[in-house]
Amino acid sequence: MSGRLFGIGIGPGDPELLTLKAVRLILENEIIAVPGESPRDSVAYQITVQAVPELEKKTLLALPMPMTKNPVILKENHDRAAKLVEDVLESGKNVVFLTLGDPTIYSTYLYVHKRVLADGYHAEITSGIPSFCAVAATLSMGLVEKSKELHVIPASYQIEEALKLPGTKVLMKAGKKMDQVKDLLMKKNSEVFMVENCGMEDQKIYLGADQIPENAGYYSLIIVKEKED
Repeated sequence: MSGRLFGIGIGPGDPELLTLKAVRLILENEIIAVPGESPRDSVAYQITVQAVPELEKKTLLALPMPMTKNPVILKENHDRAAKLVEDVLESGKNVVFLTLGDPTIYSTYLYVHKRVLADGYHAEITSGIPSFCAVAATLSMGLVEKSKELHVIPASYQIEEALKLPGTKVLMKAGKKMDQVKDLLMKKNSEVFMVENCGMEDQKIYLGADQIPENAGYYSLIIVKEKED
């Protein structure tokens, strides 16, 4: 009998935000897949091991995932990662794949998940706390109230039209385009909040578009709210 793949969300950064189910699956299984060439250096590993010290004794499966938008390179790496996982499943062992935030939201894990399912193996998802929920909690604010809308937007793409949407906008993965995103936000009459490295030791909070550093780190999330009348 082949093993099972479990994609578990570990939350955005605070080790105490791992769910009980995520901790149980890590403890119960030997093979832990971690995105990156050096698993112990990855952010996902460093967060998780604080909550589950037993992770240090587990067998880590490195799944290199380069940061690129090149569709050819992405497909090659997703195919390779799925094959590495399937080789373990064929041996009858389970694989637990660590992924930041929630596996269903702009997650690399999903590409592996879909391939493994399509190849006839069992794969399932365990939800984690999404980064934008943790950021809102850190800022002591609600994301939406009453009939207001919530829009989750990948900020590394063209977002001019998306910023015109009503309600609250969550801007994720601005990355190298942070300077362009900041420039757009400076031109809008909105309330802007950003948290960098939410829940981590070096967490930083920025209030107002003008305060956002153009060299902010990859794990930066922006909340844009309409000003109250």
